[in-house]
Amino acid sequence: MNDVDPVGLAQRLVRLDTRGGGERRAADLLADILDGAGFEVRVDEPVEGRANLVARRGRPGITFTGHLDTVPADEAEWSFDPMSGEIRDGRLLGRGGSDMKAGVAAQVAAAVRERPDGLQLVFTFGEETGCDGAARIDPALLDPAGLLLVAEPTGNRIVLGHKGALWLRATARGVSAHGSRPELGRNAIAGLAAAALRVHGHDAWPESPAHGRATVNVGTFHSGVQPNLVPDRAEMLLDVRTIPGFGSDEAVAEISRLCGPGVEIERVLDLPGVATDPAAPGLGAVLETLVPGSSAEPPAYATYFTDASVLTAKLGGPAVVVYGPGDPDQAHVTDETCSVANIEACAGALHRLLLSHR
Repeated sequence: MNDVDPVGLAQRLVRLDTRGGGERRAADLLADILDGAGFEVRVDEPVEGRANLVARRGRPGITFTGHLDTVPADEAEWSFDPMSGEIRDGRLLGRGGSDMKAGVAAQVAAAVRERPDGLQLVFTFGEETGCDGAARIDPALLDPAGLLLVAEPTGNRIVLGHKGALWLRATARGVSAHGSRPELGRNAIAGLAAAALRVHGHDAWPESPAHGRATVNVGTFHSGVQPNLVPDRAEMLLDVRTIPGFGSDEAVAEISRLCGPGVEIERVLDLPGVATDPAAPGLGAVLETLVPGSSAEPPAYATYFTDASVLTAKLGGPAVVVYGPGDPDQAHVTDETCSVANIEACAGALHRLLLSHR
């Protein structure tokens, strides 16, 4: 089998619509390529149209991972087709270009070029909605690994982990009444809106020297049926990014305090943060192979979460390195693009890494 062009593969992946579903098509495309390169390939579809892919050669010491889904993209808001896959001015155009189909393409291209006896690739569905695909993978299907490399967008910089993610549902209950007699009811919107403003306006979230400040975002707010009815229920979803020293328990306690009595707090998603020790045995050589000089730099940690939150435990606790060609500032934006030069450079660096682990 011939080598795979990482840019061409990234174009093909972008042209597959996997906005919140349909990842099976992307999994099948990659499965055919990896099978032709001599990898043992398994595609699992626990939800119709949504699939994980696990491929390996030999007994892996390294696992590459990435997700096949993307966030939505409204064509009416874009200046080009979100499924374009076109190259323009040295940039790959389309939803998922940076987050993170270019990273997946670079990993596959490096794997096919080297075909090492000691590599596992894990590509998942539903990462954007809380690592749903990774959570569905049976650990028995995975071989332990000493290194987990996640190709999320870092602009080809080294990132050694990320914050945790905690999604909370906050619910306020009121008493319904006719809209012309609001004094006979208790408006759930009013109570929860006040709580939302207290959470939004809070400016004393803890900070970690490595991971930065914990953050809380009021992401959704739903209530009411029609204007002439006092709403008796209101609900908001909060996105909390936790840090060392301020985990999910501490976050729930502080948000409960800010919301006040009468607001119920429920955990919807609770993903732990990831923090690789830069002094871990053998890690310095990995970093130098990927980005010369990086082992001497202070460790950096991402604000976003990755499938490493779920896969690390299933792989036996490997060191985690986040390294991918996408631009972090392009993730989830309208008119998403990715540097073509970064895609090629990433594939080359990953190939060097596989060569060094022969």
